[in-house]
This record gives sequence, C-alpha cells and structure tokens, in this order.
Amino acid sequence: MNKISFANAFRGLTALLIVLFCTSPLFASNPQKNEMKELNVKKVSVASVAVKDVPALLNKEEVAFQPINTVNWESYPYRPEVEFRIAHTDDAILLHYKVKEASVRAVAAGDNGPVWEDACVEFFSIPAGDGIYYNIECNCVGTLLIGAGAERGNREHASQEVMDKVQRWSSLGRDSFEERIGECNWEVALVIPYSAFFKHRLTNLDGKKIRANFYKCGDKLQTPHFLSWNPIEIQKPDFHRPDFFGTLNFE
Repeated sequence: MNKISFANAFRGLTALLIVLFCTSPLFASNPQKNEMKELNVKKVSVASVAVKDVPALLNKEEVAFQPINTVNWESYPYRPEVEFRIAHTDDAILLHYKVKEASVRAVAAGDNGPVWEDACVEFFSIPAGDGIYYNIECNCVGTLLIGAGAERGNREHASQEVMDKVQRWSSLGRDSFEERIGECNWEVALVIPYSAFFKHRLTNLDGKKIRANFYKCGDKLQTPHFLSWNPIEIQKPDFHRPDFFGTLNFE
C-alpha cells in the first residue's frame, strides 16, 4: 500500500472510531430521553357536573382509561393496578382514578397535609408557558394537597378557600383511617375548577397543549411504590421533574 492510500485509510478508520465513540450510549454527552407520551383530552359539553356523576359522565362520553404503570426505580418494584381518565369542560378539569392495591391508608388529617404518605394519586401540570407547575395530590378518601412553583423547593400551597372549590368523591368515603392490609379496590373523582390554578387566571383550556404527568404513590404503605404515566429517568424517586412531563392536547 502506498503512502497516500495508507493515509486515506487511516483517516477513514479514525473518523469511523469517532462516530462510534460519540454515538455510544456509554459516552454520549446528551443521551435522549424516551419519547414523551401524548394524550388528547376530550371536551365535555355540560353546564355543570356533580363530582359523584363524573364516572358515569365519562362512561357516557366514552373517555378511555390510561394506565399509570411505569416502575422507574428497581428499589420499588411493586406495581399496583392504576388507571386514570381525564376530560375538561368550560370551567373545570374532570379526573377519575381507579386503583387496585395490596393495602390502603388515609391518615392525613386535612388538606395540604402529607397525603403522599397515604394511598395517593397525583396530577402534575404546567398550565401556562412560564414554567410554574402545579402538584395536585389526592389520597384515597379525597384529602388534597395543591402546590405551585417553578421548582421542588419553596412550593406555595393553595389556600383553604381555593381547596374547598375542588369537588371530591371517593368510593371509600371521606373519613380518614389507619392502614388496612389486604387487597382493596378504590376510586376517586375530582372536579378541578380553573381557579384551583391559583397563581394564574385560567378561563379555559380549549385548544391548548400543556405538559403534565400522573402518578401513584404510597410512601408509608406496607409496600411503598412510585409509579408514573410518563417515565422518569433519574436514579432516585422524585415526581417533581417537569422535564419528564408528557403532553395533554385539550380539544
């Protein structure tokens, strides 16, 4: 092989090695996340709806359930059966969760308490384009926590006046109780008026795209778990990660 051919071959081999090195998952400087999920949110045309009627209304409107079944952390492998469905009206978001799990707990004494320690379902969203996200967390008897802010620290809780406008229904009733061991099926429904997004002045969500995620947890249940709708690709459990939110497309 002459010197020119050898030099060309060497340059070609070097370029190939650089490409392989840069695209390897072990060495990529900016690995891509899994593709974020999207969900179309149906608009329901009703003048008003009582929260106890939300499941029947969503059945009538043929709003499908979506699974919350992503186990993100190997240390917490338990996967209860969890699904949610969502719709919206002129003045509210409608949410309905169904859960089947090995135990339930509803110890949080009142709104804005540690409901995440109970059997809990959660809805995090960014309703505007300013980076402020809301965490709406609900235990199995409808006790709520609503927080807002741009990051995990320094969350601002909604006032009780705001909380009282969120309608709640639970198949287990509304009274708190200690952990009950044994398989249990339960449901909660919420009618969340736009006023619950208390740091913004939302009038409707027609035609809007918002980023969001849905969760199921139970930090102090006999089998703690941390499930999500959209995967969270970090090492330790943390739901306050808007960089892993999916997209809701509101009709």
